Amino acid sequence: MSQKTKWSQFGVLVTVFFFWGFVAASNDILIPVFKEKLHLEQWQSQMVSFAFYVAYTVGSIIYFLLSKATGGDILNRIGFKNGISVGLIISALGTLLFYPAAQTASFNLMITGLFIVGLGFSLQQTAANPLAIVMGDPKTGAQRLSMAGGINNFGTTIGPLLVSFAIFGKVSADSTNVASIESVKTPYLILGAVFVLAAIVFKFSSVPNKIDLDKVAEQEAEGSGKVVHKKSVLGYPQLVLGMIGIFVYVGVEVSTASNLPAFLKQDLQIPTNKVAPFISLFWASLMIGRWTSSVGAFDISKGAKQILKFLMPYIAFGVFLAVNAIAQHDVTAFYYYPIVIVAMIAGDILSKGNPARLLLIYSAMGITALFIGMLASGMVSAYAFMSVGLFCSTLWPCIFTLAIAGLGKHTNEGASFLIMMIMGGGVVSLLQGYLADNLLGIQWSYLVGVACFAYLAFYALRVKSILKQQGIDYDHLESSGSH
Repeated sequence: MSQKTKWSQFGVLVTVFFFWGFVAASNDILIPVFKEKLHLEQWQSQMVSFAFYVAYTVGSIIYFLLSKATGGDILNRIGFKNGISVGLIISALGTLLFYPAAQTASFNLMITGLFIVGLGFSLQQTAANPLAIVMGDPKTGAQRLSMAGGINNFGTTIGPLLVSFAIFGKVSADSTNVASIESVKTPYLILGAVFVLAAIVFKFSSVPNKIDLDKVAEQEAEGSGKVVHKKSVLGYPQLVLGMIGIFVYVGVEVSTASNLPAFLKQDLQIPTNKVAPFISLFWASLMIGRWTSSVGAFDISKGAKQILKFLMPYIAFGVFLAVNAIAQHDVTAFYYYPIVIVAMIAGDILSKGNPARLLLIYSAMGITALFIGMLASGMVSAYAFMSVGLFCSTLWPCIFTLAIAGLGKHTNEGASFLIMMIMGGGVVSLLQGYLADNLLGIQWSYLVGVACFAYLAFYALRVKSILKQQGIDYDHLESSGSH
């Protein structure tokens, strides 16, 4: 008997996914502003990404050490819902630092504030990702996580535009207003107030506080007889390889976006105050892919799912166009992008809902897109680099689902280890910024992304056989049709 998705609880849960996206994408607007105002090198400006993403690692290490010191998993003890509420309050405290940072134009204070916001997000992610997977049939957990990711990317689509509006003084892209670092404080203080409100909503919501994780493992392995019990969470190869997978996946996603303004300025002579719609389309591409993949989580007929697979990506693209039209950005440069989306739809259909296969297909497509971006020029290059967002779109839910499959009581610890590896976003973008400045130039620095996708293709092939040995077979999901 398969489990139905608990939509009312899931609706509350996805609000935090929105916040993560909003803040992460807004960093890409902060980077060029700080670079110009504080006269930073490209690699120094990437410290914005670095501080934010390394906070996830530090947060996860703190989580792990506190769990060990207190003799039990923190979330199992205080509860998942309470953990998310605490995480939101920590993030709210981080936003308060933006006020003195903006007043004194202090880069160090600014990235410290972002670091504390990231610490809160780390705890939220550790609780929210496993919750999304278990709020229904674990076999369709990847699709539910894709749906949550789609909400995340609604945040990433509108984040750069709202923050751009706050910093440049008006929404219109033809604004000649000079960015003021002082104008950064208001959006982040408002965000802090929203975090506090969300923490209160979570505390009194119907989102479950406790989960029987061993029971979930039995469902995944189709019976208790095949569940693998290891003493240490690091005894599960799917998790250890998945940790590297999360590191390089977040790395390629963040570095592609955060180095995009420098590429656009150098190769297409697009000024900083006109970059927002390009960044917005990169993150909207993730939304397009995740909305498409999330169709599998709906309790609808197979025929309706097939129709939605084609409609969803274009509805998501329509959202991107609408948001940018409101912002009075010129979107004529993006009218041919729907042609690129066809490749992503084909990949999604070929995967048949299997997370390992989708990971392999999209990794190959990501490599192809990066090479086109490096070998071509002008808008073809820009399209290719932005389309990396399409192929990154569902990699997080695929890797996360595969990495914590079969972990049972070790699930929370495994999730915190995966969240730890989000630091890849900071490390890889810093590496790419350094190579762009000193060795390869901005266009060829995207070779870093190719290496990341190559590892993900390897993980997709390897994890399938690891899980089969533990009685977990995602091919079974295809043969059983829908849930």
